[in-house]
Amino acid sequence: MRRPQPAGGSNALKGIGWMLLTGLFFVAVTGIVRHLGTDMNPVQAAFIRYLFGLTFLSPVLFRLFVALPPLRRLGLHAVRGLLHGTGVMLWFYAMSRIPIAQVTALGFTAPLFTTVGAALFLGERIRVRRVVAVLAGFAGVLVIVRPGFAAVDLGALAQLAAAPLFACSLLISKKLTETESNTAIVGLMGLFVTLTLLGPALYVWRPPTWEELGWLFLTALSATMGHITMVQAFRSAEITVTQPITFLQLVWASLLGFYLFGEVPDVFTWIGGAIIVASATYIAHREVRARALARRGRGAMAGGT
Repeated sequence: MRRPQPAGGSNALKGIGWMLLTGLFFVAVTGIVRHLGTDMNPVQAAFIRYLFGLTFLSPVLFRLFVALPPLRRLGLHAVRGLLHGTGVMLWFYAMSRIPIAQVTALGFTAPLFTTVGAALFLGERIRVRRVVAVLAGFAGVLVIVRPGFAAVDLGALAQLAAAPLFACSLLISKKLTETESNTAIVGLMGLFVTLTLLGPALYVWRPPTWEELGWLFLTALSATMGHITMVQAFRSAEITVTQPITFLQLVWASLLGFYLFGEVPDVFTWIGGAIIVASATYIAHREVRARALARRGRGAMAGGT
């Protein structure tokens, strides 16, 4: 007779399933953007994608306008939108220049920048093992880009510039969680990113075709669904379970690039990507362990009291 599966195992499987679905949604986004990048200016494509995203967030924004956050926090939301919007423009540009697998691999450096930023701006302690993991991750970047040994494409530089901007956005989001609701954080980011993209998009604007609008609407829908499933994954299982699954996106992106665009990732992309994946996974593991120890310490203090 088969024994019932423990609740923890069931939650872990649910988290893995949700994260697998998240990866497919996000890879669909990269594939569509790669397809459009050859015809439409990436800045205009990014703006239209986020404009469609606002339609999904309109109920959230309506509730926010009824009760706006304090001006100081609204400014922090605006700074986050500016940084994230700039990162989005760089990411869209990278997608139009370099293979999908390379964009995906370099994008995994964001957790490395987040670790450094948390130490510099949030006062979090960074131990020797995390320093080694960060340095190893950046070594993986050098393996992929190979400066001095191969011509460095502007797309790769754009993606490397986008990663720390996304990391800063994440750090600001983490700071905002102290006082703001998730609804405010998500809704206002969508609004301010769209406003950030508006000016540059108007500068390069051309009338989009109905086909392009359809693809960009599908991009916004896939990205929204990806964020929803990612939240479900984090609710179902610990990040140490779900984080390694996110790196399967490199596999999906490579397959998508090969079958749809004839892109064959070189061996350096795979080696460098593996190094970055291992580094980011270790950092995620240490983050969860540190949180668990902190919770245990607070519980011990409460018990002693």
